[in-house]
Amino acid sequence: MQATVSRPTYSRNGAKRPAASAIGRSFRYLSHARRQAALPYLFLVIATLAQLAIPTLIANIINAVTNGYIATQVLQALNQIPQQFMSAALPKILSQLSFPATWTKDQLVAQLNANLAHAPQALIWSVAAIFVFAAFRGVFAFLQAFWAEKNSQSVAYDLRNDLYSKIQKLSFSYHDQNQTGQLMIRATDDIEKLRLFIGQGLLQLVGALILLTGTIIILFSTNVPLAWTAMPILPVALVLFFIFGSAAQPLFKKVQIKLSALNTILQENLAGIKVIQAFTREKQEQAKFRGAADNLMNQAISVSKLFTFLFPMIFLIANLGQAAILYVGGKQIIAGALTLGDWQEFSLYLIYLFFPVAQLGFIITQFGQAAASADRIFEILDAKSDIVDKPGALELPSVKGEVKFENVTFRYFHGGEPVLSEVTFEAKPGERIALLGATGSGKSTIINLLPRFYDPTDGRITMDGHDLRDIKIESLRKQIGIVLQETTLFSGTVRENIAFGRSDASEEDIIAAAKAAQAHDFIMSFPDGYNTHVGERGTTLSGGQKQRVAIARALLLDPRILILDDSTSSVDLTTESLIQAALDKLMENRTSFVIAQRISTVMSADKILVLDKGKVVAQGKHADLMENEPIYAEIYNSQILAYEHEHGHMPEEI
Repeated sequence: MQATVSRPTYSRNGAKRPAASAIGRSFRYLSHARRQAALPYLFLVIATLAQLAIPTLIANIINAVTNGYIATQVLQALNQIPQQFMSAALPKILSQLSFPATWTKDQLVAQLNANLAHAPQALIWSVAAIFVFAAFRGVFAFLQAFWAEKNSQSVAYDLRNDLYSKIQKLSFSYHDQNQTGQLMIRATDDIEKLRLFIGQGLLQLVGALILLTGTIIILFSTNVPLAWTAMPILPVALVLFFIFGSAAQPLFKKVQIKLSALNTILQENLAGIKVIQAFTREKQEQAKFRGAADNLMNQAISVSKLFTFLFPMIFLIANLGQAAILYVGGKQIIAGALTLGDWQEFSLYLIYLFFPVAQLGFIITQFGQAAASADRIFEILDAKSDIVDKPGALELPSVKGEVKFENVTFRYFHGGEPVLSEVTFEAKPGERIALLGATGSGKSTIINLLPRFYDPTDGRITMDGHDLRDIKIESLRKQIGIVLQETTLFSGTVRENIAFGRSDASEEDIIAAAKAAQAHDFIMSFPDGYNTHVGERGTTLSGGQKQRVAIARALLLDPRILILDDSTSSVDLTTESLIQAALDKLMENRTSFVIAQRISTVMSADKILVLDKGKVVAQGKHADLMENEPIYAEIYNSQILAYEHEHGHMPEEI
């Protein structure tokens, strides 16, 4: 169920050109099923027309009852008037009853008897009609609510999928600048607020307009003087709503921003709960959360202040209008120009006039929230990713593994000092490239450029002669295996995590990959084996076990290019030996890039790149660098001395 929604265009400098309002764009998500989207409004019209018929039926009941009662009383009075006074009393009676002055007593009695006989029948038919119209309205009100809810859920479904898809495709630079909690709140709370307006608020708005229009037409067709008395409240109320709506929307947006900040703190604290407890920072983090909650509460109170002023103003205007109607209508009843039934009918229609006006207050609340949320949702949907397939991008064929960096310079967010500066090197197919340098020297940046998590600011990177920017991102990343220092596993089974990159892999392939990664034995030690569920982010596994599952995951892909980020830095010697054996198996016949911390990895590499402050200050094999590069020799000797001091002997590999 995917909706096709227009995306904004951008000028060359990246500025967004004017587009339709976000709330208006969200309605386009209904366009995938126009007939279905129109159903609640069709049912709404029918239900509203049924509602508009009720006051007239009630007026008929009251008029029938009053006519019957009046007929009874007048007939009794006529029987008590002496014949000699009848000629004098008859004109007055006819005048008060609004009957023709030329009528005789017999004509009057005949009409009164007809009214008396008609009253019970009119009462029965009117009551029956009220039940029929009420049932009719109930059925179509249910259908209206059902289809409105179904349509709004459909819109929310499409929006969530589009939003998730866009977040998945946005480049690392976007995620570097945006907090996870803020993205989560837009995919949940913001979409829900927009859904509520589409499913309820918009329908209520249309219903209010139909009811208001129908009521005004009926009022003017019923009693023009009374209708004009009620009309002045409408423009005053509408102007008031417009002013409050303009003031409310930015306040609602601030509420969502404060809610995002609160959600971010909550998400970070839940993810880092072990660290918080280990450092006994519970009170400090609670204070931080309370501060964010206070900010959210204060902003919500600011919105409430605005609307606690709005609604009393609306009710004041409605009451003033009602007072004017009571005065004018009362005078008409005294003058005999208005019956009690007609007065009751007009009073009920007057409620229909005031109700939509008061309802607009609630609608404007939902609209303000929905408009603010829609802005935030489409802000992500319209976000421009730095890393995209260029027009006419090529599918990368199976690569041999030749990689070249040609004068590559990189700056984060295209500003500030370069993280890499004119880096040039070549990796031939099957070679192991070790990256060596202090923290912040640019090692991680190099491995982030290879799968195009970022693009170079200057220079270019080629793979088998293809510029990475000329090939499709998906076809590139499918041929690159990555094992990071911080291993990320997902909630699910061990089997699902190993097959994460190849969901169609056979059981034999999964087991073979696990055996090659030295993971099969510990997996089979679990009661459920490969069906063992790992906790969130793999917390039920040890660091070494997670690393070996990650290596198996990379092995199953059988990539030609391999990236290893310091995969043995945080495990014990025994586990390190197992992981290193798995890594050696993984790197066989593959072009490998290794962020090196371990001496043996550096020594066995086909090429070592020594980085300092974003520049390659030396490159070559271990023996050549030891002989010709003092910087490398100094780093190497410092590691040897540190190892000897810690273990009491020289490394076995030397």
